[in-house]
Amino acid sequence: MSENLDYKGLRSIAGNYDIFYIDLWGVIHNGITLHKNAIKTLEEITKARKQYVLLTNAPRPNSSVNLFLEKMGMNKEIREKVYSSGEASLSYLKKNFLNQKFFHLGPPRDFDLFLNFKKDKITEIKESSYLLCTGLFEDQSDDLNYYKELFKEHINKKMICTNPDLVVDKGKKRELCAGSVALIFEKMGGEVIYFGKPFPEVYNQSIDNKNKKILSIGDNLNTDIKGANLLNYDSLLISNGIHKDEIKKEGIDIVSKKYEAIVNFIQSELKW
Repeated sequence: MSENLDYKGLRSIAGNYDIFYIDLWGVIHNGITLHKNAIKTLEEITKARKQYVLLTNAPRPNSSVNLFLEKMGMNKEIREKVYSSGEASLSYLKKNFLNQKFFHLGPPRDFDLFLNFKKDKITEIKESSYLLCTGLFEDQSDDLNYYKELFKEHINKKMICTNPDLVVDKGKKRELCAGSVALIFEKMGGEVIYFGKPFPEVYNQSIDNKNKKILSIGDNLNTDIKGANLLNYDSLLISNGIHKDEIKKEGIDIVSKKYEAIVNFIQSELKW
């Protein structure tokens, strides 16, 4: 049974935790504007002398996410708390795939992820050593069958996926993410190496979390909440996000069971 914090606010449980892992997209902003109550909550967490990380499954380096948030009006002190799945994957690529040819799946805006590797990017998938998936092609952003055809002869290659999210809501529009492409590759028999929530590496790289009491906050049961469950962290689901319609129709207890996720707390929006 999940405890609803809509009336008591995060302040009612904040004293129980040392670190908060907080999702960006769907909790702090909707891809277009910042959520005022969420920003106020981050300020209050700081006042309470608690630590937090804005942990995001963005397929770009921390610096690029920072610029995006700056344009949205987020102040520098908050932006410095960002840690992205793109940043975690960069470390891995530098150690394991340096100077190997890769085929990029994703829009041009993600190119800054591999600026240091641009000489190794090729346009023909058959010539690549591995696949780097940051999202969907702009002209193939909603047709997953296209990717089935593309991968047919290349299942023997490894795929690095820098964003395990399946979907994201940009304003009121739902868009497919890199995780949806990677899932197709996996179902076809391919091997995918994921970076981002719910996989432990991104949490452990972002901050010293040893022997700390942790609350993970997000709107996605598959990534934010599953990540908390895998690492034995408490979880807070923001219900006015990815699973909004499901929760409204069936209730959080049924929906969380369906996703095999444990939700300790629920809140319609992040509010202190």
